[in-house]
Amino acid sequence: MTHYPESILKLIESLSKLPGIGKKTGERLALHILHAPDHEAARLASDILELKNTIKLCSTCFSLSDDKRCKICSDSMRDQSLICVVENPTDMAAIEKSHSFSGTYHILGGALSPIDGIGPDDIRIAELILRADPKQIHEIILATKTNVEGEATAAYIMDRLKKTQIKITRIASGIPMGSDLQYVDQLTMQKALEKRHGF
Repeated sequence: MTHYPESILKLIESLSKLPGIGKKTGERLALHILHAPDHEAARLASDILELKNTIKLCSTCFSLSDDKRCKICSDSMRDQSLICVVENPTDMAAIEKSHSFSGTYHILGGALSPIDGIGPDDIRIAELILRADPKQIHEIILATKTNVEGEATAAYIMDRLKKTQIKITRIASGIPMGSDLQYVDQLTMQKALEKRHGF
């Protein structure tokens, strides 16, 4: 790749740092940008700068927003008494794509992980507790991941909120539809058995 001019090598290097993009894809993207019309390249550069300059965290739920409050928190049609707690904006996006939730969110910005030095003060648990006003909130759904860190985070939050008298629920987890039991991991199997229901 050293046969490219320095400016192309620099762009390949920058693009290769993006998640899921290696040197080969970085090279293809750099060459595509090089051969694209000037206005397309300028628009891409402008969109990246605009993104960096305008996107901020919602003052209520901490999701990505271009205003002080995000579109979901500002939407009067959403159930403001229902909060779904997730680890990051991509988890929120996944729930939104399902069209199965009409409340609001709280983005923690991660999960508890003592081994990585991430404690309660490193994610937005204190901010969630401040939002947990029983006069305004009737249910908080804990939708952290079902791995060890996500379970520990949900348990910690449940413990901190139990005195509020707000209904605290946890998303159901278990065997995905169509799965072969022999390939299901132990934690998933345990959760499926714990969350069993009448038939």
